[in-house]
Amino acid sequence: MGGEAGTDSVEAVLDSMPDGVVIADAEGVVTHANDIACKMLGTDRVIGKPLADVVSLQDLEGRDWFTVTAPYTGLRIRTMQAEQAWRLDDGTELLVTTRISRPAPSEPVERVTLVLRSARARSVLDRERSDLVASVAHELRSPLTGVKGFTGTLLTRWDRFSDDQKRLIMQSVHTDADRLTRLIAELLEVARIDTGRLSLSPRPVDVGESVQGVISSVHAGTGRQITYDPEEDLPKIQADPDRFAQVVTNLVENAVRHGSGRVRVLATPTQRNGSSYVEVVVEDEGEGIRPEIRKRVFTKFWKHGSTGGSGLGMYIVHGFVSAHGGQVAIRDTQEGGARIEVLWPVAPDLDTSSPDSG
Repeated sequence: MGGEAGTDSVEAVLDSMPDGVVIADAEGVVTHANDIACKMLGTDRVIGKPLADVVSLQDLEGRDWFTVTAPYTGLRIRTMQAEQAWRLDDGTELLVTTRISRPAPSEPVERVTLVLRSARARSVLDRERSDLVASVAHELRSPLTGVKGFTGTLLTRWDRFSDDQKRLIMQSVHTDADRLTRLIAELLEVARIDTGRLSLSPRPVDVGESVQGVISSVHAGTGRQITYDPEEDLPKIQADPDRFAQVVTNLVENAVRHGSGRVRVLATPTQRNGSSYVEVVVEDEGEGIRPEIRKRVFTKFWKHGSTGGSGLGMYIVHGFVSAHGGQVAIRDTQEGGARIEVLWPVAPDLDTSSPDSG
């Protein structure tokens, strides 16, 4: 009786939600579905059926949702599929967000939860996209204006400049072109994160080697003092090496940009809920980030203070870390600067710890 009462309570909660919800167990069998989800999917009996049969949705190319998403057989550290548009057989469009629950990174899936929204909510998304386009246009305009100004000056006054002056102008054009290239690359990464199409090639990565490479690169470009303090016998992490290096680069460059003193990078093995991680920390000696605005740090085009940057770096950091099954948090250093803490799962074949290990 208690179990039935608990089930009834869950169904009541799901039915009170404004969006459709479908939940499947570890075997891919639907265990819960609220009334809204049933209406959206055009069926009234879904409990006990395979999730692949219940969620009969296709994309614009005719591929079905279950095959493309692969919630049970896809990347083993994935925990979420961002909202995407899918269509029923009659052409009705639904917006689907998928949550993949695991007891720990790389463990088998325990539960898959889908949230279904009417495409009428797309108007909200359209407004957000309009805001995004405006922000992108603003970010692109500045370096393009520089490029156009310098090249226009050269074309109209070529004979009036010395070779050294021409070289200086071309260096400025080259710098603006680099800025444009990086911004476009960041926008592409944002698009991959938003659409759930981020491509990862995770494998064991040596944290120290990767971090040292990033520090050398940033130091060469800025001349700032950056120290690295790892613990001994640091295990390898399971990560896409390029994505990990980009996360560390974004964090270190942010620390350099927002602080005037030393930047410090630390790496420490740690345990969370019986799983092994390496905690990578980047600290600066700036003014820090106030607690009330920390959630906004991971939104698109968020900027702090008057310093430069596209405002996409921390959004990309959060997206990459989440895709790897890690976590990122913002705290204060003892001196008042910003402290960014990132948890990365240890490579599975090297994770020999247990909840009882000391």
